[in-house]
Amino acid sequence: MTDARNPAISLRKKPKQARSEASISIILEAATQVLAKEGASRFTTARVAEKAGVSIGSLYQYFPNKAAILFRLQSDEWQQTFDLLNSLLQDTSLPPLQRLRNLVHAFIRSECEEADMRVALDDAAPLYRHAPEALEVKEQGAAAIRLFMQEVLPDTEDTARCRAADLITSTFSSAGKAFSQTPRTQEQIEDYADSMADMFCAYLERIAQEGQRKMV
Repeated sequence: MTDARNPAISLRKKPKQARSEASISIILEAATQVLAKEGASRFTTARVAEKAGVSIGSLYQYFPNKAAILFRLQSDEWQQTFDLLNSLLQDTSLPPLQRLRNLVHAFIRSECEEADMRVALDDAAPLYRHAPEALEVKEQGAAAIRLFMQEVLPDTEDTARCRAADLITSTFSSAGKAFSQTPRTQEQIEDYADSMADMFCAYLERIAQEGQRKMV
């Protein structure tokens, strides 16, 4: 029996042909439309199958339940964020704190552009947040932040460095969500991102100075 805290959310049938990949894409596109229009509370596999123009049996060939569909939408969104995070934080042609500033601006813009879908996915999170697949995907982003912290704070103790990574990650998530729930102008978005970046950079500079003093 599947643990309710650990639902089966992996693809039931791995796509091996272009036709299967196309079917999954059609289902996911339909799921996106249903979720955006009706929200997580009214999201059902039957509505997705109807919107996709496929039988419920065909849908279940790939996704065992609605949690699996929602998790796939969420994991795709997480992967996009992870790719963005990696591409900006690993751009060694720029100083570390400038990379962080670029990430803050890109993240806040993304949060505002996709606010409706992100809110709906957040509402659906209880269906899969404890699943191993969900924890694995989220850990990828956390690991990238920790690696960046090692570069920015080389003289800082591991405990303080991990705390900084956790604080920045949680602030990204909570502040970005809260800010994006109200329609914003481009100027407001840039001003907010500048303020958040200023806060992060000042915090990291202080920790770095403390670490350097301890090394003396």
